Amino acid sequence: QVQLVESGGGLVQAGGSLRLSCVAFGGTGSSYTMGWFRQAPGLEREFVAAISNTGGSIYYADSVKGRFTISRDNAKNTVYLQMNSLKPEDTAVYYCAAARYGVKLVADYDYWGQGTQVTVSS
Repeated sequence: QVQLVESGGGLVQAGGSLRLSCVAFGGTGSSYTMGWFRQAPGLEREFVAAISNTGGSIYYADSVKGRFTISRDNAKNTVYLQMNSLKPEDTAVYYCAAARYGVKLVADYDYWGQGTQVTVSS
């Protein structure tokens, strides 16, 4: 069993930055692909970014490419999402997730955190 805990969300003005963190407890975190997803009210959960177990493969949604950066520190069992040039449409609850297989689909992920709210004001 793996428990994931996100932190770092908050309120920021358009154009600002936030860094989200996700710490994994239990299991072997380095064995998993780690992903970030987001969900705005009334919308489906959306893929944002993912990083393979060693960090050798990284994927981004087109909507965040060039603005967001995903990274991981396996020694700390932590994955990060650095978000720059934030836009109001980035407003959502952001979720950390861990997958044994797969990369971009919600159904690929085995464990999910509780989420952290990111609000970008115009």
